[in-house]
This record gives sequence, structure tokens and C-alpha cells, in this order.
Amino acid sequence: MCHLDTLPKGHHAIIELVEQRTSPDPISARLEELGFVPGETVEVIAVGPVNADPIAVSLGSSRFALRKGEAARIALKEAF
Repeated sequence: MCHLDTLPKGHHAIIELVEQRTSPDPISARLEELGFVPGETVEVIAVGPVNADPIAVSLGSSRFALRKGEAARIALKEAF
């Protein structure tokens, strides 16, 4: 299993889960509210110039910029 922060630019993957690091975890909850839920396909469309941060991703018809720490919470089950 890999995480969204390690998915190379131009690659797609299916979300397996959004990891919770605390209880409650407002960051994980917000990611899920935005649509980062199991079964959705996500694609890395760009990475920032310094340490590949932030990461621009496409999810459905929406695009988001995530910090690497946020993207690291999104576990992927299948990359293509």
C-alpha cells in the first residue's frame, strides 16, 4: 500500500482509506468531506518546487492542492 504523497505525477490510484491520527481528527474529517473517500480515483497533476510540496491532485471534476502531510494520510490500494 502506498500513500498519495508518494504517488508520481501523472499517475492515478484508488483511495483505500483516509487515516485518522487523533480522535477526533479534523484534518481527516475535512479530507473526507471534500470527497477523499474509499473507492474514488485520484490523480497527481502537479507537485510543488520545494520538496514536492504542495501536491495538486484531481478528484472527480475537482482539483485540490494538499500539503504533503495531508496527502500522507490518504492510503491508496491500486495505482495505474
